[in-house]
Amino acid sequence: MAKKVKRSPAREILREILRILAGTLLMALGTNLFFNPSNMVPGGFTGLAIILEYLTKPLPFGGIPVWLGNIILNVPLILAAIAVRGWKFMRLTFAASLAFSGWLYILPEFNVIGDDFILVALFGGGLMGLGLGVVFLGGATTGGTDTVAALLQRAFPHMSVAKIMPLLDAVVILLSLVVFGVRISLYAIVAVIIIGYMADRVISGFRNAVQFYIISSKTEEIAQEIMSRIDRGVTKLYAKGMYTQKERPVLMCVVDKRQTAAMKEVVYGIDPKAFIVLADAQEVRGEGFLQYTQDEL
Repeated sequence: MAKKVKRSPAREILREILRILAGTLLMALGTNLFFNPSNMVPGGFTGLAIILEYLTKPLPFGGIPVWLGNIILNVPLILAAIAVRGWKFMRLTFAASLAFSGWLYILPEFNVIGDDFILVALFGGGLMGLGLGVVFLGGATTGGTDTVAALLQRAFPHMSVAKIMPLLDAVVILLSLVVFGVRISLYAIVAVIIIGYMADRVISGFRNAVQFYIISSKTEEIAQEIMSRIDRGVTKLYAKGMYTQKERPVLMCVVDKRQTAAMKEVVYGIDPKAFIVLADAQEVRGEGFLQYTQDEL
């Protein structure tokens, strides 16, 4: 088991606050510069707030702005979540929701793309997903479907919050279809996919890793060369071929994706007849990769 690293509580709180502020700022930029000016719904309560503003614009007071709609929609959910999960679980989400609404209020709404919906989906979705992932790293959500997804994730632990959210966002997209029409709603689906992908990549650290399984008659030489040249650890496993009924060692090694070519060069330079299996590793934690946080240890 990894050794627990003690960190200052004040430092941990500061790091959480900075992540929440930075993440919600990116989300607000994606909303005010791309989604809201184009009437494109990025799913979630933000999407509902955009729809609410559009539907209430004919009213004498000029409609409910997105920042206010986000607060109005989140208050009942957050109160319900506090009743179910407690204040400790929801305090960061409460702070993130207020920070997001605050950024939406402060930042001006400006259409930087025009009517190019594909660019709106790409850049708006990229900013929103990046910001959402940073907020998740801060231990919070921004309320809305984020909170619903976080609650559902307890029942479906094999799915990340970022993968559950698009399912919930589908309901919001269907509502967008009725309000804004088919064309822009189809682009909104692209935006939601990008948001989920980017958030998932941020959570997993952006660092794609590759897992190597190597079967060779020269495992000792290959292992030594990997450790000295690639600077990665190697594990020797023992396997039995069901056809030959012979036992032979199998090397297992996880490397950064950028080291894939160097790994192949090392293996085939020693044994051109080596059998290699490569597999993408979605998340690798430990020395040389992502480190465990204090809460995870």
